[in-house]
Amino acid sequence: MSQSIRIDKWLWAARFFKTRALATEAVSGGKVHLNSNRVKPGREVKVGDSLIIQRGGYNFEITVLAINKQRRPAKEAQLLYEESEESIAKREEQAEIQRLANSGQPYSDHRPNKRERRHIVKFTRKHE
Repeated sequence: MSQSIRIDKWLWAARFFKTRALATEAVSGGKVHLNSNRVKPGREVKVGDSLIIQRGGYNFEITVLAINKQRRPAKEAQLLYEESEESIAKREEQAEIQRLANSGQPYSDHRPNKRERRHIVKFTRKHE
């Protein structure tokens, strides 16, 4: 294994993003911080670096444990980093809050029929 690798390639190999293009976009958009600093996609990542990754409304605070240039299975990708205990606790708390917030929402088990669609259209045009 190598000593360092581009941050976008490492994020892809560690399976935080499905494609390198998405990883590059996230780094460029300020969603990834290396050692508490905003970086560009070409920045090199070394073993021991700390990353803060914002993805899907959640923050991952991780430490790089290994470098791998190829994308490997998920079990092997999890060995490339270690997530802090505080980060895991925060994500679980956010997920619980989100679950509770969504539990109060009425769930529609059918599509609106013609009459209901007319009411929806009438209501939305009223507030334009």
